[in-house]
Amino acid sequence: MSEQHPRPAAVLWDMDGTLIDSEPYWIAAETELAERFGVEWTHEDGLGLVGNPLDVSAAVLRDRGVDLPPSEIIDTLLARVAGQVRERVPWQADARSLLGEVVAAGIPCALVTMSYTRLAQALLAHAPDAFAVVVTGDRVTHGKPHPEAYLTAAQELGVDISRCVAIEDSPAGVGSAHASGAATIGVRRLTPIEPLPGLSRVTSLDGIDVAALAAIAAGEAIDQLGSSS
Repeated sequence: MSEQHPRPAAVLWDMDGTLIDSEPYWIAAETELAERFGVEWTHEDGLGLVGNPLDVSAAVLRDRGVDLPPSEIIDTLLARVAGQVRERVPWQADARSLLGEVVAAGIPCALVTMSYTRLAQALLAHAPDAFAVVVTGDRVTHGKPHPEAYLTAAQELGVDISRCVAIEDSPAGVGSAHASGAATIGVRRLTPIEPLPGLSRVTSLDGIDVAALAAIAAGEAIDQLGSSS
């Protein structure tokens, strides 16, 4: 695709699932914690928490029988996952490639994640110059699917949210980005991506380049999922 549109003002990236394949880390951490309290926790249970704010996940685990204060549940999960990410970042290859192209093109990037600062810093240690702004779940009042995190990122970058492209992989994240007014790409990873007006849905970020991002920012939409989600 030749670049026929102005480049986006910024690209706003979700972290877990989108940039890094950390959902298995989260599900393993949840399973370990649940087992400490004799609570059965399945892979499907873990998938049900993908993209949610951590306080929501903590409430679910507590309701299921993890007898700890929500803050301790969050701290336990974060410590486990952050430690693994510090040891090895499980990059999504397609996202890492596109991130490199966007950064090389001089387009500002923000990391917009419901994970807390502790985990974001574990990733940033491996990509120290990639993100001009980082918005984490412990910095916002309303987590995804509320648009606050994306609106905050655009404000801190000093750009119009409607000229930004947001890249997400979960229903909550897609809902947040779409509601903010950003041109949104939903990448089909672990969870279904339902259609929304103007939403781009892709099976992979392979083939998405700066020109494609410019077209999407200008209002074009890509749908590689069709009737499936």
